[in-house]
Amino acid sequence: MAVTAVRAPSGTGADFSSRAAVEAYVGGVCFKQGPPALIGAELEWLTAQDEPSAPGSRPGLAPLADALGPYAPRSIAPDSPALPLPGGSRVTIEPGGQVELSSAPFGDAAELCERLRADARQLERLLRSRSIAIRSAAADADRRAERLLQLPRYRAMEHAFAGIGPFGKLMMCNTAATQVSVDAGADPAEIAARWTALYTVGPALLAAFACSPRLHGAPVGAWASQRMRAWLRLDNARTRPPVRHWADPIADYARWVLDVPLLCVRRAEDAVADWAAPPGATFADWLCGALDDEVGRRPDAADLDYHLTTVFPPVRAAGHLEVRYLDAQPGDGWTAPIHALDALLSSRAVVAEATRVAAPVAGAWLEAARCGLADPEIRSVAVELLTLAADHARSPAAADQLGAAARRCSGGRMPTGEAASSSDRAGA
Repeated sequence: MAVTAVRAPSGTGADFSSRAAVEAYVGGVCFKQGPPALIGAELEWLTAQDEPSAPGSRPGLAPLADALGPYAPRSIAPDSPALPLPGGSRVTIEPGGQVELSSAPFGDAAELCERLRADARQLERLLRSRSIAIRSAAADADRRAERLLQLPRYRAMEHAFAGIGPFGKLMMCNTAATQVSVDAGADPAEIAARWTALYTVGPALLAAFACSPRLHGAPVGAWASQRMRAWLRLDNARTRPPVRHWADPIADYARWVLDVPLLCVRRAEDAVADWAAPPGATFADWLCGALDDEVGRRPDAADLDYHLTTVFPPVRAAGHLEVRYLDAQPGDGWTAPIHALDALLSSRAVVAEATRVAAPVAGAWLEAARCGLADPEIRSVAVELLTLAADHARSPAAADQLGAAARRCSGGRMPTGEAASSSDRAGA
């Protein structure tokens, strides 16, 4: 859930004279056009104190900052240089103390995995120096949700979500994901095809990598991915855009995002500022002057850039495309979904074939999160997609991993975190 602000090209500014102009700005900054070549990822882990005096408890922010040293994010160490780890990944901390690595973008998925793996091990060593353990789990099965970060953004989020139900705080504090980021595409037609493919394959891949059947504090119910249940249930207007009815993703995403209710309104940059937004008010309301009395000013480009970080669809446009529907995987298992998405987007022909294969279960988000591979149609599509990905993998090691994932799905089994092969560790 790292905040990735998208910004206008340097020196161009933004035209806020009309809604149409603002929509054009959103389309330009959220969908950067260029030959798709890069891939990145974000990995999240739960954290726990690993010492006899407080076994399993959440670590304090001060011990986290002390352990991370110069790599600590400024959210917990304001004077930190916030250096990237040697492999290029930056560390962030989520509201409940989860730790996240955000990779640099790479032109090769094998190199991405190699660098992330090295940075993950360095992160684990750093945290272990202060008796903090990381847990490869997509949902916290044992602890009640507790927010550690007291930043105004998260205070406003918790307040807004509390009025809807229990899932907001659970999502913020008790879940972890594997996120994969890819280039949007070379032109509007390719962007539309890649965007459509990522949404169409989403339910099947969600089920293929679902591994969070227990979430402490969640309402009663059996779900393969309690993490995705939390996301889908926390705020429909913010997390479930009507993508299946969009003819032009660039224009329709811009239109949708302006009509999403404000999650917060940035005010003074101090820890006690109240960032609560007027209930139900959208960015479009603020833009047209409907909130002049409540907010006291009209929004600018920085406000819009920030608003773009407060929408949480399964795929988010942030210049590139962020795939956000995958559970954090056990062990080193996160390499498999990275290779899967890399292969399924490897050419326009494969993108079209993946879209065709997944079409029968497109939109089945709740079924996939609830039933996972127990749904025979979703399981069949997941196996076919992973087999297609294996056929178009960029390395033999990736093909082996994807073939193994297809066989696991065929048997209806959840991921167990099998280590990557030695050839993949070598970046083959």
